[in-house]
Amino acid sequence: MKATLLWCGLILSARHLLAESPAPAPATHVSQSGLDLDAIDKTASPCVDFYQYACGNWLKENPIPPDKATWGRFDELEERNLQQLRLIAEESAAHQERSAIDQKIGAFYASCMDEAGIEKRGLDPLRPGLERIAKIKSKPELSAEIAWLHQHGSEALFAFHVSPDLTKSTMYLAELDQGGLGLPDRDYYVKTDAKSEEIRQQYLAHMARMFELTGAAAPEAQRKAAAVMKLETALAQISMDNVSRRNPQLLFHKYKLDDTAKLTSAIDLKKFFALVGAPAFTELNVDVPAFFEGFDKLIAATPLAELKDYLEWSYISANADLLAKAIVEETFDFYGKTLTGAVQLPPRWKRCVEATDAQLGEALGQKFVEKTFGQEGKQRTLELVAQIERAMAADIDSLPWMSDETKKQALIKLKAVTNKIGYPNKWRDYSPVTVMNGDYFGNHGRAEDFEFKRQLAKIGKPVDRAEWDMTPPTVNAYYDPQQNNINFPAGILQPPFYSNHADAAVNAGGIGSVIGHELTHGFDDEGRQFDAGGNLRDWWREQDAEAFKTREECIVNEYAAFSPVPGLHLNGELTLGENTADNGGLRLAFMALMNGLAMEGQPSTKLDGYSTEQRFFLGFGQVWCQNSREEELRMAAQTDTHSPPAFRVNGSVSNMPQFSQAFGCKEGDPMFAEPPKACRVW
Repeated sequence: MKATLLWCGLILSARHLLAESPAPAPATHVSQSGLDLDAIDKTASPCVDFYQYACGNWLKENPIPPDKATWGRFDELEERNLQQLRLIAEESAAHQERSAIDQKIGAFYASCMDEAGIEKRGLDPLRPGLERIAKIKSKPELSAEIAWLHQHGSEALFAFHVSPDLTKSTMYLAELDQGGLGLPDRDYYVKTDAKSEEIRQQYLAHMARMFELTGAAAPEAQRKAAAVMKLETALAQISMDNVSRRNPQLLFHKYKLDDTAKLTSAIDLKKFFALVGAPAFTELNVDVPAFFEGFDKLIAATPLAELKDYLEWSYISANADLLAKAIVEETFDFYGKTLTGAVQLPPRWKRCVEATDAQLGEALGQKFVEKTFGQEGKQRTLELVAQIERAMAADIDSLPWMSDETKKQALIKLKAVTNKIGYPNKWRDYSPVTVMNGDYFGNHGRAEDFEFKRQLAKIGKPVDRAEWDMTPPTVNAYYDPQQNNINFPAGILQPPFYSNHADAAVNAGGIGSVIGHELTHGFDDEGRQFDAGGNLRDWWREQDAEAFKTREECIVNEYAAFSPVPGLHLNGELTLGENTADNGGLRLAFMALMNGLAMEGQPSTKLDGYSTEQRFFLGFGQVWCQNSREEELRMAAQTDTHSPPAFRVNGSVSNMPQFSQAFGCKEGDPMFAEPPKACRVW
């Protein structure tokens, strides 16, 4: 239910960069404004292709590293962040006696880096789980085994988690959802084009190789792989598509606990809930009831041996990254090379830093914040948020298509938005997690078990609105519609998004557009369905809702015409929320900048040969400079709610008349934006 900006990157000083990371080309033009002047392609016209103009030379000089599917400004930032986190982890590993946090971080990272020990143990960590599955004698035993798998990192067959009640957002509610697929999305199983069929065959071959690597003879491995593919395809066929899942109204079906038996008799859900350790509860949300109705028939029709093959695969794939080199490399060959186009497995230290962040994120994040994040950055961000909130209030108040009644409700919601900047006020306590040197599989499992239990313990309790869904080093941001808050981890509050050395226009185009993006999510096609308290409630007058949908349809059609690779177009409905937020966020950041300069009596000035308005748009465009592999673009077009960077930039600026004015674009230019051609919601 989170509407998030899926960006990658972080910042570090240059002295921490190691030889393994591509070094940026030395600057040949000194910037007064904070723009990357060397990135600009002066041979391109900003009115024809602004993305090429803003980023063209950067794209040419920054090829994708072999271990990446993409390489962009955010990836540069993430690399520098990983270097900082590596130093923290290595220092903690060397001084585990220094503190409880150092012991947790250090032992976890060191155990992950112990390749020789992991290789020596081979399949031993996996065998107890595989033996459990092998011992299943009847379908009634499945409930217990599926519960065990869910406790050990595998969401076999379906998902069980916790989230705020959609109509009572102050309380946590248990939630059942569809799941159980090994490919990125249901469409990979059901689409009939040649590329989808090719990927299915490659997935089948991958599963067979993995079964062989974990002990099956070749013919048996192929049989098992075919059985898994058959079952996963059937699960996909009863799953809701990803566009429909963007509508929260379609994912809310509250059930009494006793009524869950009517959903499926194949799995004893009451027994499952008890065995996974959920506290007692009387009601839950079932996101997709039709999935469980179909699921019931599917389990009944599938032979027990094939169900066991599926459970075995679910357990193997969930733990593949924790095992010996051959299994890790085979996993990367499919999920890395085939699906994203990455050529080379990332170095071990990167994978271990990322694993430490994933499993002990607020422990590692606490050390990160101590070293990198100052109070000044937090205060400046809050000031910019306030400026953009004022701009959004003025924008809402001036909308010609919205009635006063709906405007009043929108302004109440905007005023209720809370802002979380940098890091949690209270750090997570990892003391229950036992972390030992030389036991990576066990450490990972115990950390996952801790988090699984911590989440389940929330059922029936008040929502903790101070909790974060991202770790502090994350270069990302998100709006939570059920809590009506915007969240900016410390990782994103650094260059290229924000710098004390950049001028106001460049910072507004960078971090300002991010802030505006997140605020706009509160009023996109999903966010607008939640009220100021985060409850799923229709607060719109009917004619205003229809006017909103008409404006959204313009954006749907515009982005559906974009083609990231030949023969493949974006899904305008899938990316609608993010495109709306990109467009609205850029407009709000521009309004805030201009309002601020006007209040201070500062006229538009030239720096580096560009006006204030031009620097704003270049600041926005340049944070999105990114090269992407074709495989990654294909996968993203099917699964990602975000458009590729080139279309996020060109799609947004071509809808802003202020951009056309800033760069002197004329009617007929691709980037020319004047009503009625330009799309605008907010």
